[in-house]
Amino acid sequence: MNTIDTAGILVQFAINDTVKEVKPLGNGLINDTYHVITDGEDDYVLQRINNAIFQDVDLLQHNIEVVTAHIRCKLEAAGAADIDRRVLQFVKAKDGKTYYRDEAERYWRVMVYIPDSVTHESVTPTSAYDCGKAFGNFEKMLVDVPEQLGETIPDFHNIELRMRQLREAVANDASGRLDEVRDIVLELEHDADEMCQAERLYREGKLPKRICHCDTKVNNMLFDQQGQVLCVIDLDTVMPSFIFSDYGDFLRTGANFTAEDDPDLSHVGFNEAIFKSFTTGYLESARDFLTPIEIEMLPYAVALFPFMQCVRFLTDYINGDTYYKIKYPTHNLDRTRNQLTLYRAVRRHTPMMTAFIRGLL
Repeated sequence: MNTIDTAGILVQFAINDTVKEVKPLGNGLINDTYHVITDGEDDYVLQRINNAIFQDVDLLQHNIEVVTAHIRCKLEAAGAADIDRRVLQFVKAKDGKTYYRDEAERYWRVMVYIPDSVTHESVTPTSAYDCGKAFGNFEKMLVDVPEQLGETIPDFHNIELRMRQLREAVANDASGRLDEVRDIVLELEHDADEMCQAERLYREGKLPKRICHCDTKVNNMLFDQQGQVLCVIDLDTVMPSFIFSDYGDFLRTGANFTAEDDPDLSHVGFNEAIFKSFTTGYLESARDFLTPIEIEMLPYAVALFPFMQCVRFLTDYINGDTYYKIKYPTHNLDRTRNQLTLYRAVRRHTPMMTAFIRGLL
């Protein structure tokens, strides 16, 4: 904190109250976030946007402005209560933008702090239902967004691109690690054509892209003190994608019995209770706008995301650990094997998932 002039940054935004304290908030891995405590009615959240990852900050903030304004209009039309706690509200800078670039070319934004809210780091069957309903409703409210949004991270969940990157890593074998993982490469290649079907169906005009959150973890939503979902947060990755990005990626983390880097593969497995709870909530909100092919492919989505993450971890391991942070030399290899084990478990559960979804409908 002592290297950042928070006072000089905050004065650039339309905050009329006196700032009493600025302290770190949360444990996000991408952006630096701070709680701004004032002597007035509102507190604020100051956040540095990681423009190494989100390189077009103007596009990023434009997406978020469009999405939050649209959600607010939907809530107002529905006569929702306590709207200011159910959608993020950004404070404008002096130039009218919702971000400010400082002299060190760091990008900052300020949001109104939502009081009496909490985040959770783990999922239970009860909270999974609430998460599914909330993320489904988030997509539902954005079905009729009045303008096309851009991709804040182009091809973020494009499995064809991820397979090309893996094949390039295999061809180069930059760190001489290919021999020890050749069996994993062969297994992924065996299923690659099937896993890439979404991109093919999209090109054929059979599968739509929608405005999705694209980072649907339980800690990317706020809950009230009674455990009810207030709103979805961390909107940096909101962009056009397949609905699989929201449905499948939540279950990749939420329905694994353990963390994605647990080296003990006996701990890895697919939690049916979390799947059933999340899916029930999700389809309660989303079934009205989903097409038959989107619903039919939901089990595919659950398999796609551990498959894709396995591909990404393996690519990085073969390349010599150039992308993901590691804590020990085989960290990416442990992540790879973990996600491959989860992928296999999901595939074994496909008949169950298909039958359960049909039963809900």
